[in-house]
Amino acid sequence: MPDLPPDASPDAEPDAMPHKQPRWPATLALMAVGGLRLALPSNLSVGPDWLLLVVVAGLLIPTVFARRRKHDKLNQVLGFVLNSVVTADMIWSLFLLVRALPTHRQSPGELLRSAAALWFTNILVFASWYWRLDAGGPRARELQGVHTDGAFLFPQMTLTEDMRKQMGEDQWSPGFIDYLFLAVNTSTAFSPTDAPVLSRWAKALMILQSLISLATLALLAARAVNIL
Repeated sequence: MPDLPPDASPDAEPDAMPHKQPRWPATLALMAVGGLRLALPSNLSVGPDWLLLVVVAGLLIPTVFARRRKHDKLNQVLGFVLNSVVTADMIWSLFLLVRALPTHRQSPGELLRSAAALWFTNILVFASWYWRLDAGGPRARELQGVHTDGAFLFPQMTLTEDMRKQMGEDQWSPGFIDYLFLAVNTSTAFSPTDAPVLSRWAKALMILQSLISLATLALLAARAVNIL
């Protein structure tokens, strides 16, 4: 089990410890993924436009319930299932978009809207994966307290203990926004900027995210050339 923070009593309840990470940004991101699905034409999605949003909401309810009941293992499994569902849906929609492109069935406006929705979905989906997997996930990072080891080398992790105290970062731990920033960089620069990648699984996910982002932008460029 990870070491407790220096200022936490060994008998303290985990939820009473400092560094409790808010879950609402990750929840909002997954709901946004379901909402972005509404921007896709019906031929680029499986089932009704609202299906993914309903599935995400339906899976979030037991996930939040498990979290509040402190069923950490169940919460983690449901989180993986939820992320897997939105990832599979995004990749399938991208496949359908690539397959439909030569037929010119979509208008330029529909293509632009679809590509933009998938590009933003790509960012939110992979930010969710980084947040859920790094250093054992948000719950493990809460128990660990100060974040000193993980798949990504954030700038705060390179500071000495004295410097962290002087800067007020002595109890720092990455939250969802940190992983969202990392995902945005990966989709725009096709590489990390301030946080080098240390783990092989993280490198593999970033390769996949970069390829999806590049494919989406290439589709827009190819369609634009055909229009011109």
